[in-house]
Amino acid sequence: MLAFSRARGVAVPAALVAALAVLPLLVVLANALSAGTEGAAEYLLRPRVGELLGHTGMLVVVTVPATVVVGTLAAWLVERTALPWAGLWRALLLAPLAVPAFVSAYAWVTVAPWLTGFAGAALVTTLAYYPFVFLPVAALLRTLDPADEEVARSLGLSPAAAVARTVLPRLRPALSGGALLVALHLLAEYGVLEMMRFQTFTTAIMQRYAVGFSDSSGSLLASVLLALCLLALTLEVVARGRRRVARVGSGAQRPAPRLALGAWTVPALLLLTAVVCLSLVVPVATVSRWLLSALGTADELGVDLLRVTVSTLGLAFLGGLATTLAALPGAWLLNRHRSALTMLLERATYLASALPGVVVGLALVTLAVDWARPFYQTGWLTILAYAILFLPRAMVSLRGGLAAAPPELSQAARSLGLHGPATFVRVVLPLMGPSVLTGFVLVALAVSTELTATLLLAPTGTDTLALAFWRETGELDYAAAAPYAAVMIALSVPLTMLLRRQILEER
Repeated sequence: MLAFSRARGVAVPAALVAALAVLPLLVVLANALSAGTEGAAEYLLRPRVGELLGHTGMLVVVTVPATVVVGTLAAWLVERTALPWAGLWRALLLAPLAVPAFVSAYAWVTVAPWLTGFAGAALVTTLAYYPFVFLPVAALLRTLDPADEEVARSLGLSPAAAVARTVLPRLRPALSGGALLVALHLLAEYGVLEMMRFQTFTTAIMQRYAVGFSDSSGSLLASVLLALCLLALTLEVVARGRRRVARVGSGAQRPAPRLALGAWTVPALLLLTAVVCLSLVVPVATVSRWLLSALGTADELGVDLLRVTVSTLGLAFLGGLATTLAALPGAWLLNRHRSALTMLLERATYLASALPGVVVGLALVTLAVDWARPFYQTGWLTILAYAILFLPRAMVSLRGGLAAAPPELSQAARSLGLHGPATFVRVVLPLMGPSVLTGFVLVALAVSTELTATLLLAPTGTDTLALAFWRETGELDYAAAAPYAAVMIALSVPLTMLLRRQILEER
């Protein structure tokens, strides 16, 4: 009875969050249905829509496996092999999180103008998004008890077979969660694809909404993105499985034995060097080069940079805090009371994140103007958009933290007289604290570089680094855009280092 009461108490805020996340989707579907069944079918069956579907699908099919391979291999080399300078490589492999994807695209466009279309889009998105896989896999590899792997070896399995039988299955939550984040980002990506001149549903939707604010064709295209999001969510559930990774007790208080690379040391170092150079050195060097060109206007630029930076920091903090708090009820409910209903509530929070920010922004503008006019042109509406768009980042992180905090510990605390929220604060929160911090940091990073929703929803006079950067690159003034890109990178570095620290403290 007490368990049911606790679940019901958490289900109410979880359902409220899911309802808020679904609101923009209802607006999109209503606009799409306004075209009528025949009109919608005629529009969606055009060859152009098939071309967009092929482009979007091709990008996802290529980039998601590429990020999984790069992120997992890099995490394995850093955490489970005798790789020289592993600590340095860990920091460098996480560092691309500090470089917004559209800044990387800006760098590659200026360095290699010929690298456009699908090849350029796939390259830039892979290099920008592989840390979403590297981070959870590396963190989990540090916490896994090596005893199972050692038992498998003692029974005659080879090192590779022991890893395949005991380690890879336990990495499935991290792999599936990271792959899902990458897939959702690809479905909603705009800046990279626009710079690379590669047309997908997102760029087409932006073009349609530029033609007409309430154009139903844009909503019809967005409804296809919703279907693709549902497919990605379904595949992630299948890939994740139900295998438990938490344990009661601390397990073996020793690191897993590191494998000697031997003759593979040089190829491993060359591989990681190539990844770091392509994902980090190229954009940072390019931004630095253009930044030197902009030094002549430093005096008049300084005041604007300070104003825009303060505004960006404020939005990032509020967006990260609101999103992490909003994700907590759904993550707890799914972990402690898993059912078809709780999975539905969690999946609902993922749907809107597959839509471009412009679609969510326009939907919230419509809702605010029609039903909640006092919220129009306020920061609260902007924060709500961030929470809707970036809930998966916090949800995946919190879900992993709760998986590492077994419910048996809460039950033991209650048997000792600790009840209500005190159990969560005293027992669960300390165990999942690093994951809470990770979720906050991931959302804050995303908010600080969000573009389209901020452009539509930010109150008049509010500017951010991403908006200022995009405004200058739109005029092909790369030197003027460089200072904003440099500050975005500089602000993201401390947050990225927090993520590195979490990996080190996972034990």
